Amino acid sequence: MVPSSTYRYQFSKDQTFADAVELLPYLHALGVGALYASPLLESGAGSNHGYDVVDPTRVSAERGGEAGRRALVDAVRTYGMGFVLDIVPNHVGVDVPQVNPWWWDVLRLGRESPYAGYFDIDWAAGPILLPVLDADEEKALSELSLSDDRTVLHYYEHAAPVAPGTGDGTPQEVHERQHWRFGSWKRGAAELTYRRFFDVSTLAAVRVELPEVFEATHREILRWVAAGDVDGIRVDHPDGLSDPGGYVRRLRAAIGPDRWLLVEKILAAGEELPVSWPVDGTSGYEALREIQGVLVDPAGAGLLTQFAAEHTGAKPALHTVEHDARLEVARTILEAEIRRIAALLPGDDHERNRAAVAEFLVGFPVYRSYLPEGRAALDTAVSAARVRRPDLADVLDGIHATMLAEPQGALATRVQQTSGMVMAKGVEDTAFYRWNRFVALNEVGGAPDRFGISPAEFHAAQAARAASWPATMTTLSTHDTKRSEDVRARLAVLAEIPGEWTELVRRWSARHPLPERSLELLAWQNLVGAWPIPEQRLVDYLRKASKEAKLVTSHVDAVPEVDEAIAAWPGAVLGDAELVAEIEEFVERIAGPGRSNSLAQKLLQIAGPGVPDVYQGTELFEYSLVDPDNRRPVDWAARRELLARIDSGELPDVDASGAAKLLVTATALRLRRYRPEVFEGYRPVPAQGAAAEHAVAFARSPHLVAVVTRLPVGLAARGGWGDTVLPLPGGAADWHDMITDVPVDGSAPRLATLLDRYPVALLARPL
Repeated sequence: MVPSSTYRYQFSKDQTFADAVELLPYLHALGVGALYASPLLESGAGSNHGYDVVDPTRVSAERGGEAGRRALVDAVRTYGMGFVLDIVPNHVGVDVPQVNPWWWDVLRLGRESPYAGYFDIDWAAGPILLPVLDADEEKALSELSLSDDRTVLHYYEHAAPVAPGTGDGTPQEVHERQHWRFGSWKRGAAELTYRRFFDVSTLAAVRVELPEVFEATHREILRWVAAGDVDGIRVDHPDGLSDPGGYVRRLRAAIGPDRWLLVEKILAAGEELPVSWPVDGTSGYEALREIQGVLVDPAGAGLLTQFAAEHTGAKPALHTVEHDARLEVARTILEAEIRRIAALLPGDDHERNRAAVAEFLVGFPVYRSYLPEGRAALDTAVSAARVRRPDLADVLDGIHATMLAEPQGALATRVQQTSGMVMAKGVEDTAFYRWNRFVALNEVGGAPDRFGISPAEFHAAQAARAASWPATMTTLSTHDTKRSEDVRARLAVLAEIPGEWTELVRRWSARHPLPERSLELLAWQNLVGAWPIPEQRLVDYLRKASKEAKLVTSHVDAVPEVDEAIAAWPGAVLGDAELVAEIEEFVERIAGPGRSNSLAQKLLQIAGPGVPDVYQGTELFEYSLVDPDNRRPVDWAARRELLARIDSGELPDVDASGAAKLLVTATALRLRRYRPEVFEGYRPVPAQGAAAEHAVAFARSPHLVAVVTRLPVGLAARGGWGDTVLPLPGGAADWHDMITDVPVDGSAPRLATLLDRYPVALLARPL
């Protein structure tokens, strides 16, 4: 079953199954088609995301247990809604080994454990490294202790099991007899002996390509599916799997042909899903890129580019920054993965082999290939690597040839699994914190070097989605986005006033500098984008952003004086009364156009092709930054009250309350749920007149048209819509604006009238 829409709800100990049951009347009234749940299997204690599953055989007790899950499913069905589940096949949580029975058994028994084959462990490399000790490893090892029954070794809060018959002697002597070894946290990046999720050593990868591991990790989820409790599944991080295509084919066979199946696949601009995957689409980041892009003024690119170069003293192309960042993460935080791949190559020059592997991985233009599909990406990778390092041509050619000759072999498998890690950590989590010309575009799946997209390109992308992937998910905000949709919408205004913005940043930075110039660009944009923002939220964000950038400090090599200066910056800025007044005055002027952009992108998403997802709380204006900031509590009571007022007939102003966004969201979601037949197909509807470039409009059928305002600052500067009109399909004169609940004036209404109350309109007519 493909739902009309979804609403993403982040379950945790603070948002339980019972809490969701209480929320369902509101979600139903909002027009939501399906509840979209974060992972629900047993995860680490206190996890606010659920991607650290510790026991895939049972539902999370913290979230409400099996009885709570059943009650939730029953309540969802009572409201006629669907249930979509996020699952995590790539890895399990091992932060606290005791709570993961499979991992604990492997540590205790080594290769003799029945679960030894479940994990991707390099047994030939020696004992499993557990990188939890302090940097002074010798001192830390002297602080080990044994449990009273001598079955568990402790290093403060960290614990690991003692193998049977090995518990005699000092803690240090016992430690040396185990199938694992405690080691300094600094050794993990280079010496880890098991595959993990990206560079997170507390998330150990599992081998779902093996039928017995697939069965064990999916048994409970598939029980829910068989019981009719689950209508759709979203697969987390398929690119980490050894054979993503084989996995989704096995999963499709297990859940049947009619259930909705999505993959969290990050597609580059112009990239398509592999045609052999039996899925309905992705989790929607490509739609985010398109919708955001059409609301960005390309005319702002020149001045913002010039200013970024002037401010930082450099003008590198994005691809250069990305290459350098990807190579850096390959050589540092992902060194263990590079070493494991290089060990598969012939020859004794290990350093040369490792250099070739790193350069090869960096050359991929997309996350990964899926041989034999994606051959072009592989060819590009070897060509790019040869250009960068012609001295490694023989090794690079050997990697390429072996992968083509043995597409299911160990080398091809590990290269393809790892290239996505290098892309994600090098681009999204490094380069996108360094190249800060205009951070509204620095988003998951984004292309920051493409300064917006034209309406024509936008329409072409939507038409392609309607034709090829009508059931894919679309999104604007997720638990992984770098900034919420409304922060990006406000920042888009800066592209319309680049001269004013750059002058402000120049003055503000002189008044309150940061230790690194590109970080200043990032900081000021996020400050105005999320304003008003408390000091601690900004401290937490800048601490994370600066360490992700890895330019003057990092998670691995922290520089205390730099960290202290960055942490002090928000307090200094927010304590400067004169500057705060100036910031408030500026934000007040861009807030209105920002809200216009917010309403525009919300309607473009919900009315457009695909299945729209609403991330929790974003039916109101919501100005969050990267996680964990975007997982803060949601004020559901305020949303219920505003929706009740709207349903009583109130047409709210477009103001900070966000009620206007709630009106647009509810109107569009309800129409999708009750009249799904009008949301089929796609056709641009061009406006006519001097201000036509400021309108983006499309028809989903002869009975539905959506129109939004584009570049609102420029529109106001030219005096408004003037005599610009929107000729409607078929010349019909019985259209009705569902948002304002008023009839449309004729078959070619003036946009000045149609968009007088709100900067968007959703028009429908009788069948």
